[in-house]
Amino acid sequence: MLTRVLKQKYVILPALAAGLSVSVASLDRPFAINAFAQEAPEGNAAAPSTTSTVTEASATTKPTVAPPPPDPAAELARKRDETRAELESLSKTIGLSSDRVVELQKSIDELDKSTSSVRQALIDSATRRKSLEKQILDSERKLADLGVKEDAVRRSLHERRGLLAEVLGALQRMGRNPPPALLVTPDDALASVRSAILLGAVVPGVRKETDKLVADLANLSSLQAASAAEKASLTATMTNSLEEERRMDLLLAENEKLSRSNAAELDAEKKRSEDLASKATSLESLVASMETEIASVREAAAAARQAEENRRLLTDEQRAQAKALAESGVPDKNRIAPAYPFGELKAKLELPVAGDILREFGDADGTGHEAMGMTLATNPETVVTAPADGLVVYAGAFRSYGQMIILDAGDGYHLVLSGMETISARQGKFVFAGEPLAVMGAKRVASATALALETNRPTLYIEFRKGGKPVDSRPWWTAKDTGKARNDS
Repeated sequence: MLTRVLKQKYVILPALAAGLSVSVASLDRPFAINAFAQEAPEGNAAAPSTTSTVTEASATTKPTVAPPPPDPAAELARKRDETRAELESLSKTIGLSSDRVVELQKSIDELDKSTSSVRQALIDSATRRKSLEKQILDSERKLADLGVKEDAVRRSLHERRGLLAEVLGALQRMGRNPPPALLVTPDDALASVRSAILLGAVVPGVRKETDKLVADLANLSSLQAASAAEKASLTATMTNSLEEERRMDLLLAENEKLSRSNAAELDAEKKRSEDLASKATSLESLVASMETEIASVREAAAAARQAEENRRLLTDEQRAQAKALAESGVPDKNRIAPAYPFGELKAKLELPVAGDILREFGDADGTGHEAMGMTLATNPETVVTAPADGLVVYAGAFRSYGQMIILDAGDGYHLVLSGMETISARQGKFVFAGEPLAVMGAKRVASATALALETNRPTLYIEFRKGGKPVDSRPWWTAKDTGKARNDS
């Protein structure tokens, strides 16, 4: 039994001393046997000379009041904040090689330069980018969780440093002078017996504490290894995300070339839109003015309504074929109206960003009212995609919403997205589900929809409207997207 303890101490002494920042030499002091000794039978008390040393050692240990246990939610939130700060610093050190940039440009140049192929490439790029952003968020959560666990082990070791120092002291003395020579004078048989009794009481306690020590150190080493592996994986993911971001920028530039109209007309429409937005008092009035006074929006809306009407005139067989084609994921890439009615898309839409849901329809909005939409927290520069096919009715700043996009999804539904920093979609353009529309900023944009949110992360506000009135969007999202983040700050 004692031999096992002596073997273990060679493993834990250097690691524990380093982990606790304690010098092994400083532990060379009388060992407080009372910390481990079980109650000895009456009549088997140790010699007075020995117990006096034990009592003195025990008396020097002052009782400590354990601090209250930390709040797990607050600890996790704090660790996530630390992790995000580390990720932001890491992202600034990552870059693409010049060779990789050339390869990306070459791949874009080799694309079929038709509008449909470029837009499909954009949708594919946005899908990959959102997947990578989800991986980054998952890694962030894993690192925060591992950090909390690592802190807990370190805190446990720190709180037991007095007891652990005694274990180390005992093991150190046993290693220098194997028992019974530790406490026994060879020519004193009675002292030998008394010392043997003491060791019989002490060694089981020492072994128990040593086993706990070894387990804690092994756990700490495992957590550190897992954190290192996750950071390595995260670095690779962030590099891939940066590459995908660059690819998307090139594709957006190519798409803009293909769909560019007369520059003077676009500038005139933009100024007219800004003027109408400044005069509009509500989303309803903004949509109405856009659809009647902006030529590109008016024409596209009329074409979309005609396409919807034509779809209604299809036979049941033709409608079933069109729906099957749409659900297969390869609907007509030249369509100018939604592939199928918005009301039939329940439980099929994906969230436009990778992020954490902070607030949902009906929740308190922090101003004494109920939220009319949902709010998601994202990482900086996250891509925002169209949740469904739709016509871009408006793209720009609007009152307290900040930068905003309004999509006409058909069937009387409008989808409102706000809180972005940079918008790539333009008014009057029909966009496909999954097509990139905008990019989030580095920090939360101050707006009425983001009031009372205890976060400085970028936040995207999403509102579904039917016939001009807000409706709960939750029935439309896929099941995997409906989980609400908890304890996020």
